[in-house]
Amino acid sequence: MTDPRTTVVVITHNRRPELLRTLDRLAELPEQPEVFVTDNGSTDGTSAAVARHHPHVRLLRPGRNLGAVGRNLAVRRVRTPYVAFCDDDSWWAPGALAGAADLLDRYAALGAVTARIVVEPDGTEDPIVEELRNSPVPGPRWLPGPALGSFLAAATVLRTDAFRRAGGFNPRLWLGGEEELLAADLAADGWWLAYADDLTIHHHPSTARDSRRRRQDGIRNTLWFTWLRRPARPALRRTLHLARTVPRDTASLRAFAEATAALPWILRERRVLPPEVEGRLRLLEDSQRRSTARSYVG
Repeated sequence: MTDPRTTVVVITHNRRPELLRTLDRLAELPEQPEVFVTDNGSTDGTSAAVARHHPHVRLLRPGRNLGAVGRNLAVRRVRTPYVAFCDDDSWWAPGALAGAADLLDRYAALGAVTARIVVEPDGTEDPIVEELRNSPVPGPRWLPGPALGSFLAAATVLRTDAFRRAGGFNPRLWLGGEEELLAADLAADGWWLAYADDLTIHHHPSTARDSRRRRQDGIRNTLWFTWLRRPARPALRRTLHLARTVPRDTASLRAFAEATAALPWILRERRVLPPEVEGRLRLLEDSQRRSTARSYVG
C-alpha cells in the first residue's frame, strides 16, 4: 500500500540513536513515504549515520541549528501535496499518513490534521490528547473531528501549499510553541485545523533535551505570538496571566526580557487576526487556563 501523497519531514540535533530508530520505523510504513531529515548542526555523527543506514532519506545539512526553520528548509523541496512532521523521537503508525491524506483529499478547506499521540514505551496516551478531543473551538459540521486553534508539529499533516503560503515557521521563534503563530496565520488564510482520533503517532520522549531552555523559549514565543497577533486588550490579559502563572525563576525572567527586547520588531510585524479567528482563540485560551495537560515546565 504505497501512497505518494505525503512526504515526512524530520528535524534533529544530536540525537543519533533516537533518529535512527525513528527512520527505521518510518521505513517500515506501508505508505513508503519520501523522508527528509534536516540535521540541525549535529556533532554526534548523525549525518554520516543517516547516509550509511538510510541512504534513500533526503538529508539536508545547513551546518547550524535552525530550530523549526529546518522544517521550512525541507518543505521547500517537497513535491507532494501533503507534508507530515514528526520529531526525531516520534514516528507515524502504519496507515496514519494515508488516513490523513484521505481526510485532506475529502475536505477542501481542511488545512491540517493532528493525530492521537501515544507515549512509549508504555503505550499510554499523552495527556494533551484529551484536551484535543475536547477542544472548545467551534467549527463547521463537516469537519472530520474537533476543530483546533493550534496544532502540534510533531503530530500533524498539513497541506504543503498552505504551509508555504502562510510563511512556514517564523525564524525568530526557533523552537518551543512555534506552532501557535503559524496556526493562527493558517486560520486567517481560511484554513481549518482538526484533530482525528483514528490517526496515531508514537512518541518516545528523548532524554537528550534542555528542558529549561525549551521552557524559556516557549514562554517567550507565547508572548511574541500574543503581541504580534492579538488585539490590545486580550494581549494585555494574556501577558498578565503569564506573568502571574509561570514559575518565578531565571528562565521565566529571561523569557520576558527576551520578549520585551524584541518590541521594535513586534511593532513592525504586528498584524491583528480577523475577529472570527480571535474569537476561537479566546475560547481556546480559556480552556487552556483550566488544562492540566499544558504547563510551562519543559
